[in-house]
Amino acid sequence: MSNTITITCTVDTTDPDAALGFEAWVDDQKFFDSDHVRAQQPVVIEISDDDGEHDLRFILKNKTSEHTCIDEAGNIVSDARLIVTDLAFDEIKLGHMFTEQAVYTHSQNTHFQSTVEEKFYSEMGCNGTVSLKFTTPMYLWLLEHM
Repeated sequence: MSNTITITCTVDTTDPDAALGFEAWVDDQKFFDSDHVRAQQPVVIEISDDDGEHDLRFILKNKTSEHTCIDEAGNIVSDARLIVTDLAFDEIKLGHMFTEQAVYTHSQNTHFQSTVEEKFYSEMGCNGTVSLKFTTPMYLWLLEHM
């Protein structure tokens, strides 16, 4: 019998009326899909802990220019964003390790700009993907990266 690990997090929004969408994937399997995050929603993913390489991905979708209010000077006055918090593997919160390991790839919501890769600091403000590569057995990966 194969052991499993449970990956959990919470996704929330800065604007419940914005109809921002969110997906959570591990490798090629979608575990969570919402077209409108309205409030804190728990995300629970269970996968095998057998030897392997994995890619955990969080995707922000459906954001448009109407979700960002910019003043005459070009400053952002308000912005709809998704917030991912409390990422944990088997109830072990990744915290700073998540920030150090995750990559946020997006195009700043324009079709005219090439994609950029940035560190992920819990907030997704542009349509794009946060990716965290990890290996199983999970406890070995945690020991290597703590």
